[in-house]
Amino acid sequence: MNQIINMIIRQVMRQLINRGVSAGFDQASKIGKGKGAGMDEETKPQMTGAERRAQRQARQSMKAMRRISKF
Repeated sequence: MNQIINMIIRQVMRQLINRGVSAGFDQASKIGKGKGAGMDEETKPQMTGAERRAQRQARQSMKAMRRISKF
């Protein structure tokens, strides 16, 4: 009986942690894109090519982490 309860608790905790990680990555990607910061196009500073590449790479790595953490 104790093993069954532990198994259920582990499954529930894993789902909660995965949801929290996904929500955190979603918030981080919104901030990285400038959506969460409330910046307009006029007030947003212009990005250089290196900054755009770094931002794209960060976005891709966050997507990869989300894919890996689903399983």
